[in-house]
Amino acid sequence: MSPEISELIAAARRVQGEFSLTADFVAGGIGAAVRGRSGRIYTGVCLDVACGIGFCAEHAAVAEMLKNRESEIEAIVAVDGNGVLAPCGRCRELMAQINGENLKSHVVLSEERVVILRDLLPEHWLTTVERA
Repeated sequence: MSPEISELIAAARRVQGEFSLTADFVAGGIGAAVRGRSGRIYTGVCLDVACGIGFCAEHAAVAEMLKNRESEIEAIVAVDGNGVLAPCGRCRELMAQINGENLKSHVVLSEERVVILRDLLPEHWLTTVERA
């Protein structure tokens, strides 16, 4: 594993750790880290609440990145207490939509496996629109 990927996983692990909110709701069960093209690392945690108004850790990390006026992702990872997790379809789509160059971003799927976002979104509709 490259030092850059190790650093990204470590950043996600630092923010991961479930904690209780009100009633049966929790946050932090999943942590994420995004490295922008600038090299800066942004982190976020998930929010698990009712009515579909929660969000993934990747969304929180991307929002932090956007708050700093950066939209191009070099690499992204999400972790829970058991290890690295693949991003869900909603997270994959978010990354593609905030900057088309993100289809070239590195997505960490395990400590041993990194793929390009485009490989997780083959024949993505944005690339079809760009060709038209």
